[in-house]
Amino acid sequence: MSFDPRMRGLTLSNSQTIRTSHNSMSPHAHFEFDQKMGSKDDDAYHFVGYMPIDGRLYELDGLREGPIDHGPIAPEQDWLDVVRPIIMKRINIYTEGEIHFNLMALVSDRKMIYERQLEELLNESQVMGMQTEELENEIPRLRMLIEYEDVKMTKYQQEMARRKHNYIPFIVVLLKILAEEKKLMPLYEKAKERAAKKGNKKMKV
Repeated sequence: MSFDPRMRGLTLSNSQTIRTSHNSMSPHAHFEFDQKMGSKDDDAYHFVGYMPIDGRLYELDGLREGPIDHGPIAPEQDWLDVVRPIIMKRINIYTEGEIHFNLMALVSDRKMIYERQLEELLNESQVMGMQTEELENEIPRLRMLIEYEDVKMTKYQQEMARRKHNYIPFIVVLLKILAEEKKLMPLYEKAKERAAKKGNKKMKV
Protein backbone atom coordinates (compact mmCIF):
# COMPACT_ATOMS: atom_id res chain seq x y z
CA MET A 1 0.00 0.00 0.00
CA SER A 2 1.51 3.33 -1.03
CA PHE A 3 0.88 6.47 1.03
CA ASP A 4 2.41 9.86 1.59
CA PRO A 5 3.76 9.81 5.19
CA ARG A 6 3.49 13.59 5.43
CA MET A 7 -0.05 13.92 4.13
CA ARG A 8 -1.80 13.70 7.49
CA GLY A 9 0.64 16.12 9.14
CA LEU A 10 0.31 18.58 6.26
CA THR A 11 -3.48 18.35 6.35
CA LEU A 12 -3.55 19.07 10.09
CA SER A 13 -0.93 21.81 9.93
CA ASN A 14 -2.69 23.56 7.06
CA SER A 15 -6.07 23.52 8.79
CA GLN A 16 -6.71 27.05 10.04
CA THR A 17 -9.45 25.80 12.38
CA ILE A 18 -7.13 23.30 14.08
CA ARG A 19 -4.24 25.80 14.15
CA THR A 20 -6.43 28.44 15.81
CA SER A 21 -7.74 25.96 18.38
CA HIS A 22 -4.22 24.67 19.05
CA ASN A 23 -2.75 28.15 19.55
CA SER A 24 -5.69 29.33 21.65
CA MET A 25 -4.70 26.85 24.36
CA SER A 26 -1.23 28.38 24.79
CA PRO A 27 -0.65 29.52 28.38
CA HIS A 28 -0.98 33.25 28.97
CA ALA A 29 2.27 35.16 29.26
CA HIS A 30 2.90 36.14 32.87
CA PHE A 31 5.51 38.88 32.69
CA GLU A 32 7.30 38.96 29.37
CA PHE A 33 9.26 42.06 28.45
CA ASP A 34 11.51 40.61 25.76
CA GLN A 35 9.45 38.33 23.58
CA LYS A 36 11.31 35.88 21.42
CA MET A 37 10.32 36.11 17.79
CA GLY A 38 9.56 32.84 16.08
CA SER A 39 11.83 31.74 13.26
CA LYS A 40 11.47 29.40 10.34
CA ASP A 41 13.59 26.87 12.22
CA ASP A 42 11.10 26.65 15.08
CA ASP A 43 9.44 23.23 14.97
CA ALA A 44 7.05 23.69 17.91
CA TYR A 45 3.94 23.58 15.74
CA HIS A 46 3.77 20.26 13.98
CA PHE A 47 1.94 16.99 14.32
CA VAL A 48 3.04 13.43 14.92
CA GLY A 49 0.46 10.84 13.90
CA TYR A 50 0.20 7.11 14.59
CA MET A 51 -1.67 4.87 12.15
CA PRO A 52 -2.25 1.14 11.65
CA ILE A 53 -1.44 0.36 8.01
CA ASP A 54 -1.47 -3.15 6.55
CA GLY A 55 -1.09 -4.79 9.96
CA ARG A 56 1.81 -2.61 11.09
CA LEU A 57 2.02 0.49 13.28
CA TYR A 58 3.57 3.57 11.67
CA GLU A 59 4.60 6.88 13.17
CA LEU A 60 4.17 9.80 10.76
CA ASP A 61 6.19 12.85 11.72
CA GLY A 62 6.06 15.87 9.43
CA LEU A 63 9.65 16.76 10.34
CA ARG A 64 11.10 13.38 9.32
CA GLU A 65 11.98 12.09 5.89
CA GLY A 66 9.64 9.12 6.08
CA PRO A 67 7.46 6.95 8.32
CA ILE A 68 8.81 5.08 11.35
CA ASP A 69 7.80 1.42 11.46
CA HIS A 70 6.98 0.36 15.05
CA GLY A 71 6.43 -3.25 14.11
CA PRO A 72 3.54 -5.63 13.44
CA ILE A 73 0.10 -5.59 15.04
CA ALA A 74 -1.14 -9.07 15.87
CA PRO A 75 -4.53 -9.94 14.30
CA GLU A 76 -6.14 -10.31 17.74
CA GLN A 77 -4.62 -7.05 19.02
CA ASP A 78 -6.28 -3.66 19.20
CA TRP A 79 -3.79 -1.26 17.59
CA LEU A 80 -4.50 1.26 20.37
CA ASP A 81 -2.99 -1.18 22.87
CA VAL A 82 0.16 -1.26 20.73
CA VAL A 83 0.49 2.50 20.34
CA ARG A 84 -0.37 3.41 23.95
CA PRO A 85 3.04 2.55 25.51
CA ILE A 86 4.82 4.34 22.64
CA ILE A 87 2.82 7.51 23.29
CA MET A 88 3.32 7.21 27.05
CA LYS A 89 7.08 6.89 26.54
CA ARG A 90 7.00 10.08 24.49
CA ILE A 91 4.92 11.93 27.11
CA ASN A 92 7.21 10.81 29.95
CA ILE A 93 10.07 12.73 28.36
CA TYR A 94 8.39 15.93 29.51
CA THR A 95 8.31 17.14 33.09
CA GLU A 96 5.15 16.79 35.18
CA GLY A 97 2.68 19.55 34.42
CA GLU A 98 4.10 20.24 30.96
CA ILE A 99 1.32 21.57 28.70
CA HIS A 100 3.21 22.53 25.56
CA PHE A 101 1.75 19.66 23.57
CA ASN A 102 -1.68 18.22 22.84
CA LEU A 103 -2.79 14.62 22.47
CA MET A 104 -5.66 14.29 20.01
CA ALA A 105 -7.67 11.46 18.52
CA LEU A 106 -9.31 12.00 15.13
CA VAL A 107 -12.77 10.46 15.35
CA SER A 108 -16.11 10.95 13.66
CA ASP A 109 -18.56 13.44 15.13
CA ARG A 110 -21.04 11.30 17.08
CA LYS A 111 -23.83 13.80 16.60
CA MET A 112 -23.43 13.60 12.83
CA ILE A 113 -23.49 9.80 12.98
CA TYR A 114 -26.69 9.80 15.05
CA GLU A 115 -28.31 12.40 12.78
CA ARG A 116 -27.45 10.32 9.72
CA GLN A 117 -28.90 7.20 11.33
CA LEU A 118 -32.04 9.09 12.35
CA GLU A 119 -32.52 10.45 8.83
CA GLU A 120 -32.19 6.94 7.38
CA LEU A 121 -34.77 5.58 9.82
CA LEU A 122 -37.21 8.42 9.11
CA ASN A 123 -36.83 7.83 5.37
CA GLU A 124 -37.38 4.13 5.90
CA SER A 125 -40.50 4.90 7.92
CA GLN A 126 -41.88 7.13 5.14
CA VAL A 127 -41.19 4.50 2.47
CA MET A 128 -42.94 1.83 4.52
CA GLY A 129 -45.79 4.16 5.39
CA MET A 130 -45.70 2.88 8.94
CA GLN A 131 -43.42 2.46 11.94
CA THR A 132 -42.42 -0.93 13.25
CA GLU A 133 -41.83 -1.50 16.94
CA GLU A 134 -38.08 -1.37 16.28
CA LEU A 135 -38.40 2.03 14.59
CA GLU A 136 -40.63 3.35 17.38
CA ASN A 137 -37.93 2.49 19.90
CA GLU A 138 -34.88 3.45 17.86
CA ILE A 139 -36.02 6.91 16.67
CA PRO A 140 -36.56 8.32 20.21
CA ARG A 141 -33.28 6.77 21.31
CA LEU A 142 -31.36 8.51 18.53
CA ARG A 143 -33.07 11.82 19.28
CA MET A 144 -32.08 11.44 22.93
CA LEU A 145 -28.47 10.73 21.93
CA ILE A 146 -28.41 13.81 19.68
CA GLU A 147 -29.72 15.94 22.53
CA TYR A 148 -27.08 14.47 24.84
CA GLU A 149 -24.34 15.40 22.36
CA ASP A 150 -25.66 18.99 22.29
CA VAL A 151 -25.55 19.16 26.09
CA LYS A 152 -22.06 17.66 26.13
CA MET A 153 -20.80 20.16 23.55
CA THR A 154 -22.20 23.06 25.61
CA LYS A 155 -20.28 21.77 28.64
CA TYR A 156 -17.12 21.44 26.55
CA GLN A 157 -17.46 25.03 25.36
CA GLN A 158 -17.93 26.29 28.92
CA GLU A 159 -14.90 24.34 30.13
CA MET A 160 -12.83 25.60 27.20
CA ALA A 161 -13.80 29.21 28.01
CA ARG A 162 -12.64 28.70 31.61
CA ARG A 163 -9.36 27.15 30.51
CA LYS A 164 -8.58 29.93 28.04
CA HIS A 165 -9.60 32.80 30.32
CA ASN A 166 -6.72 34.99 31.51
CA TYR A 167 -6.85 34.98 35.31
CA ILE A 168 -3.54 36.82 35.73
CA PRO A 169 -5.02 40.34 36.25
CA PHE A 170 -7.31 38.94 38.96
CA ILE A 171 -4.40 37.14 40.66
CA VAL A 172 -2.24 40.28 40.59
CA VAL A 173 -5.02 42.39 42.19
CA LEU A 174 -5.66 39.69 44.79
CA LEU A 175 -1.96 39.53 45.72
CA LYS A 176 -1.84 43.32 46.04
CA ILE A 177 -4.84 43.33 48.38
CA LEU A 178 -3.38 40.53 50.51
CA ALA A 179 -0.07 42.39 50.70
CA GLU A 180 -1.78 45.64 51.76
CA GLU A 181 -3.65 43.78 54.50
CA LYS A 182 -0.42 42.08 55.69
CA LYS A 183 -1.85 38.64 54.89
CA LEU A 184 0.35 37.70 51.94
CA MET A 185 3.52 36.61 53.79
CA PRO A 186 1.68 34.46 56.38
CA LEU A 187 -0.11 32.66 53.54
CA TYR A 188 3.18 32.25 51.70
CA GLU A 189 4.87 30.75 54.77
CA LYS A 190 1.97 28.31 55.30
CA ALA A 191 2.09 27.26 51.65
CA LYS A 192 5.87 26.76 51.85
CA GLU A 193 5.43 24.65 54.99
CA ARG A 194 2.78 22.47 53.34
CA ALA A 195 5.01 22.02 50.27
CA ALA A 196 7.94 20.98 52.50
CA LYS A 197 5.78 18.41 54.33
CA LYS A 198 4.52 17.05 51.03
CA GLY A 199 8.08 16.78 49.75
CA ASN A 200 9.17 14.90 52.86
CA LYS A 201 6.33 12.41 52.47
CA LYS A 202 7.36 11.70 48.87
CA MET A 203 10.98 11.14 49.96
CA LYS A 204 9.86 8.62 52.62
CA VAL A 205 7.79 6.72 50.08
